[in-house]
Amino acid sequence: MEPILHEFGSLLLRWAHIVAGMAWIGASFYFMHLDAALRPTPQIPAGKGGEAWEVHGGGFYQVKKYLVAPEFLPDHLIWHKWESYFTWITGALLLVWTYYYQATLFLIDPAVLALTPWQAFGIGAGGIAFGWIFYDLVCRSPLGRSDLYVGIVVFVFVVGMALFFQNVFSPRGAFVHTGAVMATIMTANVFLIIQPNQRKVVAALKAGQEPDPKYGKIGKLRSSHNNYFTLPVIFLMMSNHYPITYSTPYAFVIVALALIGGAVVRVFYNRRHAGHGNAWWCWGVAFACLIAAIALCLTTTPQGRLALGLPALVSTAEAAPAPVVEVPPQVQDVVMGRCSMCHTAEPVYEGIATAPRGILLDTPAAMERNKSLILMQSVLTHAMPPNNITEITPEERAALKAWATAR
Repeated sequence: MEPILHEFGSLLLRWAHIVAGMAWIGASFYFMHLDAALRPTPQIPAGKGGEAWEVHGGGFYQVKKYLVAPEFLPDHLIWHKWESYFTWITGALLLVWTYYYQATLFLIDPAVLALTPWQAFGIGAGGIAFGWIFYDLVCRSPLGRSDLYVGIVVFVFVVGMALFFQNVFSPRGAFVHTGAVMATIMTANVFLIIQPNQRKVVAALKAGQEPDPKYGKIGKLRSSHNNYFTLPVIFLMMSNHYPITYSTPYAFVIVALALIGGAVVRVFYNRRHAGHGNAWWCWGVAFACLIAAIALCLTTTPQGRLALGLPALVSTAEAAPAPVVEVPPQVQDVVMGRCSMCHTAEPVYEGIATAPRGILLDTPAAMERNKSLILMQSVLTHAMPPNNITEITPEERAALKAWATAR
């Protein structure tokens, strides 16, 4: 029952994470758009805020923003925070559920660095916490007075973290932890900076005092950082399902290109919504980043080089002798005959460019490493091979089950 229950847990956590993320990203994009669309109004002096008229769902909305104290404060305020909190909570649980609970399968790659599950957990969690501490210190330092300097430092730092994780974890684990560092910065901005500052403003208004405008400025700055992080974070979280993005030894460069490309797309829309015209150059930069990423993936990954007819690259892991693992000959025959045409470094099945999910099943060591996945996909659910394209028999599935469940 454990593999089935774990699969359902993964499904429910991923579902909740995606729904919460949609709500958070939607709210973030909406308010960035709203801020850019605000126009001066006689009721709100210039430089003190503005208003926007919107139409949606058959009705008209008049939205006003006050940078200083409004004339009155209503009893009920809508706080936009739980979208962020639930996105991070479900994401953290999903990280534990998938990468830490199954560390030897998804997170630890002995060819990169031999770690125990607890060591991997400590490095991953510690790296995520360090990411927020470093970012926050930069924002509070004298560099924080310049958006440009903060952007450069944070960009170099995130790419550096990607390179660090790449030399510690499996390629897939490195990508998802880089995304987790950025996502944690985003939620911590909301929880530790934006919300507390907003509460200080509300407390001052209720006390009949003039709130310090610095709190709003700081909150707006951190919110802008979150806005520029959003698209790169989504890319990093999605890409762990596409091994060609992270199986290159230059995966940290892919992270850098995603940061640049995602940020300039947001620059385009932020300027457009503010009425500053269409900065079409942003799309040129984003497209150049995309082309560079594709070229890098094609020329530095096994599957890409095979497609281009280039000689294979021999990595340290490939050159090292494979560990001796005992897998019954019958099981090896089944996996090699029914699975390895796709789950190999150079798939031979038509239409498959890279091993699905990056799972290799072409050696006894790889079979043993992925035993739990074979049990779930080929025995308990019959999801693999897809539509039983290789015609695996019930007897062969029974052999896989006996091997995978043996103690």
